[in-house]
Amino acid sequence: MRTSPSVRRKLISVAAVSIALFTAATASVAVAQESAAPQEAPAATSEAAPGAPAERLIVGYKSGAAEAKSNKAADADAAAKGKEAGEQLDFQRRLGTGAALVDLGEDLTKADVADVIAEYQADPQVSYVVPDRLNKPLATPNDTEYSKQWDLFESTAGMNVPGAWDLATGTGVTVAVIDTGYVAHSDLAANIVGGYDFISDATVANDGGGRDSNPADPGDWTAANECQSGDPASDSSWHGTHVAGTIAAATNNGKGVAGIAYGAKVSPLRVLGKCGGYDSDIIDAITWASGGTVSGVPANTNVAKVINMSLGGGGACTTATQNAINAAVNRGTTVVVAAGNSNANAANYSPASCSNVISVAAADRQGNRSYYSNYGTVVDIAAPGGETNSVTANGILSTLNAGAAGPGAESYEYYQGTSMAAPHIAGLVALMKSKNPALTPAQIESAIKTNSRALPGTCSGGCGAGLADAAKTVQAVSGSGGSTGGTTFTSTSAVAVPDNATIESPITVSGRTGNAPSALQVGVDLTHTYRGDLVIDLVAPDGSTYRLKSASSSDSADNVVATYTVNASSEVANGTWKLRVQDTAAQDTGTLNSWKLTF
Repeated sequence: MRTSPSVRRKLISVAAVSIALFTAATASVAVAQESAAPQEAPAATSEAAPGAPAERLIVGYKSGAAEAKSNKAADADAAAKGKEAGEQLDFQRRLGTGAALVDLGEDLTKADVADVIAEYQADPQVSYVVPDRLNKPLATPNDTEYSKQWDLFESTAGMNVPGAWDLATGTGVTVAVIDTGYVAHSDLAANIVGGYDFISDATVANDGGGRDSNPADPGDWTAANECQSGDPASDSSWHGTHVAGTIAAATNNGKGVAGIAYGAKVSPLRVLGKCGGYDSDIIDAITWASGGTVSGVPANTNVAKVINMSLGGGGACTTATQNAINAAVNRGTTVVVAAGNSNANAANYSPASCSNVISVAAADRQGNRSYYSNYGTVVDIAAPGGETNSVTANGILSTLNAGAAGPGAESYEYYQGTSMAAPHIAGLVALMKSKNPALTPAQIESAIKTNSRALPGTCSGGCGAGLADAAKTVQAVSGSGGSTGGTTFTSTSAVAVPDNATIESPITVSGRTGNAPSALQVGVDLTHTYRGDLVIDLVAPDGSTYRLKSASSSDSADNVVATYTVNASSEVANGTWKLRVQDTAAQDTGTLNSWKLTF
């Protein structure tokens, strides 16, 4: 006598569950009995869940087939097809749609299941055959401190990360964290891969030497006045380890915190030590992380598709740094940077003001721009950065170390800053690349902006497209909802920008319906020898203007290669749009190479 299926049924467990059951929108358990043509099943249809062979099949017969109405006929058909496949099959019951539920027997492999499916697919009376898939709850990690990670899940200003985990976890993606290096932590160690120490100055390095293959963080503590006169003494920050934990802390391991892309790997690249770090070291780290060659440094075996730089300094982006970023992006690596913590215009800080990066402002737990966060037109997106000044738990909790100088016991700590906001976006990028490896850096940036939501609070000065939404963005790039950006209209007609002159370049938009979006993307590629002279406006078809960039005497870098976000929802989409560029001073000239609108 056969064992009852209900007794022998193997339990496919999930690491942890939440109260609300999540059922994938693409589940096949409620499809109609009749289908126009037999369903071609991809390889994954032999699974009930990733890696788990199906134990039952749902079989839909064509309406004229005896098996569509008779349970006895369906049972006989199951037995016959099982015999052909060398398995013992049983008809279990009739579903509400009329389909037959067929039990596959014990201990079948995916190949065995595929053989049975092939038998049904070869039958012209079968309309479709699909596995009885296991729908799992939307997992809540069992990490002990997860409930304190408001930045991941709270509805007010969290980044809606749990909704993305059902689609991607970051598997197959390496994120380079260009920072202070890494101090050993058991809640992160499983996801750390080889990096490099790029600090060339032995004093800054604080580890007894210059560059080497060991990115371990020895601590960046300083004595009073050590860096410059008037500076107080400070304990070691373990900053890189905090950033890395937000991106990829081990998750569902019963301890600590959850990482946003907990299936990804982190390559720690050390560029910051005592008193900070030099552009030259950072430029080499960017180059190496993205697969470029750096003299005297072995080839990178852990090339990153995402770079996180939670660092910065005063002054606009230099050509040297910009060139390194451009080369990294051209190699296919997305570069995420912190907007800065000076409550000032990010255009005056680097790398926040560099082109071809995703510049991230910080939001507090209520969804306002954090009081310290930089802002402005160069900011692309906002993410949780927290505020610990009034309530410590309103900061961002992540992996740390308790050592005041050198390494001590591992710990967890709340930090605040755009340094904490940026790794939220780097983690999101890793999820996106894991789900869709073909995405380019430009497509990634566009999808993050397009699928963001309005900040629930306020942002004076500009926080980019809004607050990033992980679930909506990952859904968009996986083809399961959302928007990856829409239609792009481009002008490639070069226009000279003379001294003390104003030029305009038109783009005619047609075929759209209704108004322009609230996050219209305006891409500008403009060569100029002193961009601080430039005022750039978008002119709508009705003549309304939207300021993209203002002139600034402190903005001394070259060129404008940037994407601006405009709330153009009050404008009719179709018509002639113009980019207006005004040069406000003498001596420096340029060329508008191209510009584009993405709806």
